[in-house]
Amino acid sequence: MHPTLNRRTWLSQGLAACAALAGLPAALAQAYPSKPIRLIVPYAAGGATDMVARSIGEKLSQRLGQPVIIENRPGAGGVSGTDAALKATPDGYTFLVSLGTTMLINQYLYAKLPYQPLRDQALISQIALAPVALLVHPSIPVSNANELFQYMDRSQGKLSYGSWGTGSYSHLACAYLNHSRKVDMVHAAYKGEAAMMQDLAGGQVQLAFASLQAAKPFIDSGRVKVLAVTGEQRMAMLPKVATMGEQGIKDEIFRITGWVGMSAPARTPSDIMTRVASEVRAIIAQSEIQQRISSIGFLPVGNTPEQFAEVFRKDAPIWERIVDISGAKLD
Repeated sequence: MHPTLNRRTWLSQGLAACAALAGLPAALAQAYPSKPIRLIVPYAAGGATDMVARSIGEKLSQRLGQPVIIENRPGAGGVSGTDAALKATPDGYTFLVSLGTTMLINQYLYAKLPYQPLRDQALISQIALAPVALLVHPSIPVSNANELFQYMDRSQGKLSYGSWGTGSYSHLACAYLNHSRKVDMVHAAYKGEAAMMQDLAGGQVQLAFASLQAAKPFIDSGRVKVLAVTGEQRMAMLPKVATMGEQGIKDEIFRITGWVGMSAPARTPSDIMTRVASEVRAIIAQSEIQQRISSIGFLPVGNTPEQFAEVFRKDAPIWERIVDISGAKLD
């Protein structure tokens, strides 16, 4: 026989059941994540952006208790992978880790972009700044950016500059110099920084902007000469090299930098966005991650979604203007 439930027992069990039901939505929210998470990197494995994504992914997996899979989807200058990430189901299981080029600048470069940065993505955090170094071949008799500009003025139509691709920062920055100083330089576009650096070291081009990851071996060996870095602060790996701003060059394009950021498809649930954004900021604050990011030649940031949105707001008109000046257009 089943024991008879007295009134007090029945009430206590009923109240417990109601409490459990009332707490059900909260329990469901706490269940995230319940399966592996993808970080889509729209570039090949082994590059600087991929290295940052793997560092973040490793720590994020530990904190969330689920595998974080890095999915490299290179192609079309990062457009195809970015599009795939932003068109994924907005359920909190797919995120994008990419450069400002695909997340912001491409909207001004492409006549037809398959995604719209402001419409299709929800910003999570600006992970790191990606300043670049202004480099010249050792045969150019200059030691800083101002001396280079004076040399350029005296060398009308005689200089060429390299870039790691049309529409890249290396192209836009030199195109801006070409326009503002009217020096008639020739643009040599390469498929990646490795080929560009080889030709700069060989003297086939005389100047270029390059990432520290690509440039450091050439700087250390004396095969190229570094004159300045972009952005508002010096690079940890080039502490003696002054910024363009410190050298009195106030043009906006040399004071802002590229960056690595993280976003999600638009309409990703806000509670998930808040959780992931908080975890990412905590990860970037760790000394181990700060050192990893700095060793690549980047400057760790780790800001809030609101602060990241403010970066977008400030940088967008500058990049739009620079792209217009360069005349760069991509299909």
